Amino acid sequence: MTTISALPAFASFKQPDNIDDNEWAARCELAACYRVFDYLGWTELIYNHITLRLSDANPPAFLINPFGLHYSEVTPLNLVKVDGAGNILGDSRYPINPAGFTVHAALHNGLPGAHCVMHTHTTAGVAVACSAAGLRSDNFYSAQLQARVAYHDFEGVTVNAEEGPRLIRSIDGKKAVILRNHGLLSWGGSLPEAFTYLWTLNRACEIQLATSMMGPSLAISPDITQKCARDALQFDPAFGAGRDVFDALVRVAFRAKG
Repeated sequence: MTTISALPAFASFKQPDNIDDNEWAARCELAACYRVFDYLGWTELIYNHITLRLSDANPPAFLINPFGLHYSEVTPLNLVKVDGAGNILGDSRYPINPAGFTVHAALHNGLPGAHCVMHTHTTAGVAVACSAAGLRSDNFYSAQLQARVAYHDFEGVTVNAEEGPRLIRSIDGKKAVILRNHGLLSWGGSLPEAFTYLWTLNRACEIQLATSMMGPSLAISPDITQKCARDALQFDPAFGAGRDVFDALVRVAFRAKG
């Protein structure tokens, strides 16, 4: 795992006495992930969110980005700690976005394995989310997601908690989610796992968007897509579930920012 001490942009941040080692490690990993999203261009002004459950917190607590800051401004210290209802725990100079935590809280509270939840509004992701056909299993990346993608119908701005149970039913345990007319979402038992699902889903959408401009695409047989899904080892915890990919991107993102 990439250590935060190896990341120059975070070298000046000292672990406060009131934050234990586990929470500090979670803060550093999540803050690094926000920098990776910025490097990839997965930002939407000050909107969208990546949230992380603090594994040893009792009662459950989560980290979320401070509302009003760009992803490039997120640090281990300014991440906001909240409870399962989105109430801020401890001191924070910043609020959180109610529209953001409503969706994330539904997953964290409704799916025991949802340690990390990610949501984006990339152009390709929103475009496919707006497509009546949804994601087609006709490219290298979408084939690997065969039977791994869930859909949830658009209900407007996500500020109403009563949407949560419907979202959980729509997800049905799948870790790659297309929010119709809205964007992409992923979740996982670790931050790298959630990232791997989101990256693969977004890449599949990018390829679909590009090929849709070139006329009909070549179909892939169901037998081959099923084989692709079985052979997609990047999702398998036995193969790190994305840890090596995520750590590499952290190194690249911080080198790019100097």
